[in-house]
Amino acid sequence: MVDFVLVGTLVILLFAALLQLALALHVRNILVDSAAEGARAGALAGASDAAAVDRTRYLIDLALSPRYSRDVTTRRVEVEGTVLLQVDVVAALPLFGLAGPARELAVSGRAVLEDEL
Repeated sequence: MVDFVLVGTLVILLFAALLQLALALHVRNILVDSAAEGARAGALAGASDAAAVDRTRYLIDLALSPRYSRDVTTRRVEVEGTVLLQVDVVAALPLFGLAGPARELAVSGRAVLEDEL
């Protein structure tokens, strides 16, 4: 009986850790995809940086929560002579479910500016 309790507790803790890892990866993937999609929207000919921020925030709010889209910024970077629009997102990486203490996660997405081609 004692063996069952000890092994059962260990299995439950491992399962909870696996679920938390899956949740953290899900949040990270949503943020990366939203930043990349926002960069593509802002890089269109005639679009502005505000369009990139708005699109990124909209996608994050739709998939996660508005608290994850508080810090979204854009900047222009040059890579090998090509000007890119970069969207940076800094959000909380959940440590215990979606609540509880959190660490920061910084992701970015880039797209080639059509106006510069």
